[in-house]
Amino acid sequence: MAEKLVGIISLGCAKNLVDTEVMLGLLQRAGYHITSEAFRAQILIVNTCGFIDPAKEESIETLLEMAEYKKRGNCEILLAAGCLSQGHGEELVKEISELDGVVGTGCFHKIVEVLSEALEGKRPVCVDTPHFLYDHTFPRVLSTPPYTAYVKIAEGCSHRCSFCVIPKLRGRYRSREPVSVAREVQSLAENGVKEINLIAQDTTGYGRDIHPGKVSLSLLLEELVTIAGIQWIRVLYGYPGGITGELMGVMSREEKVCSYLDLPLQHAHQDILVKMRRPFRKAKIKQLVEKLRERIPGIVLRSSFMVGFPGEKEEHFRELYSFLEEIRFDRAGFFSYSPQENTPSALMENQVPEEIKEERFLSLMELQKKISLEKNKNLLGDRLEVLIEGQVPNRKNYYTGRYAGQAPEVDGAVYVKSHFPLRAGEIVQVKITAAGAYDLQGRA
Repeated sequence: MAEKLVGIISLGCAKNLVDTEVMLGLLQRAGYHITSEAFRAQILIVNTCGFIDPAKEESIETLLEMAEYKKRGNCEILLAAGCLSQGHGEELVKEISELDGVVGTGCFHKIVEVLSEALEGKRPVCVDTPHFLYDHTFPRVLSTPPYTAYVKIAEGCSHRCSFCVIPKLRGRYRSREPVSVAREVQSLAENGVKEINLIAQDTTGYGRDIHPGKVSLSLLLEELVTIAGIQWIRVLYGYPGGITGELMGVMSREEKVCSYLDLPLQHAHQDILVKMRRPFRKAKIKQLVEKLRERIPGIVLRSSFMVGFPGEKEEHFRELYSFLEEIRFDRAGFFSYSPQENTPSALMENQVPEEIKEERFLSLMELQKKISLEKNKNLLGDRLEVLIEGQVPNRKNYYTGRYAGQAPEVDGAVYVKSHFPLRAGEIVQVKITAAGAYDLQGRA
């Protein structure tokens, strides 16, 4: 059976993508062949997301689409994995007759065994309590371009935000050992990876659960910068409470650590933050941002915010809008609140009508677009180091890339004109000649 072709469709966040890559590695080690073309696969796995309603809908739609494909294509076995599977495994198997098995976040490392059972016609549902934590000994098949990779330094979450179901789907927060992270990054570097994006539900909380005071994100970064071949290390999903003076020092001191930080803040009004069970207040966040910009000149700050949380009045929203006008984040993402099962906020009164959520969402998007455009225009004439990602289709001498202030997938791109050939994975100096709200243009 192991000679069969396996394809995985990975939905949701980069943390889910790492799980996908580990599953691919385990399947390949077991003798299965991997394909990126779904129509060729005899075994299809959909690694689902279950964070908010649009993500759940996308996951269900994808499963149903693949179920239809199974009826008329090469697919013999269809499996569901990931967060939606962890929370609704039994329901998925019951409702989608074409589904041959489910593996949740608690046991995705058992994918080979689950697939074996599915091939025997057993329709397994494996949704153990999430305790598993992958390490450097697990094989991975990168689905990212060969010059960049995500490295998950911790799994799960021990915060108890009132709107979030992640602790139930991913388990308590648990950090990897520093030596394991370093060995994985070393291995990736030996295979040509130049850019490392560190991820977790809370990267800045790294280490506190295993060796308090002896292991931290700042100490981990100091170790990772010594690894030859790695040129950029970026920190994503940083909880504000874990941003220490030591971390700022490492970020300002070490050239390999990108002057970039992702701070998911969610809101600015105290009443809403209290209801969200977020421990930080607007004044503290402003102080933190000021300190970051002072200690790390030129730092690019990204954040994410939620509109329409239960009880959010116009005055709450206006304070959030004013906060964004004042702080002027380089990048920001927005999403509308959607009630999640088994979360305290789903039972709260004064749920905000959808049309008001949409209006507020669009208002913040428009504001941030103006801010991002102004920020990008400030880069005109600057020379930036740009990681080349490939050639622009049908455009001779034009390439796409990113500078250190642009994370993969979530931020914009730099379009580069060059009269000499550029290779994907190469880092070149580019003079910025034009700027839009999301993308930049320049010449090598």
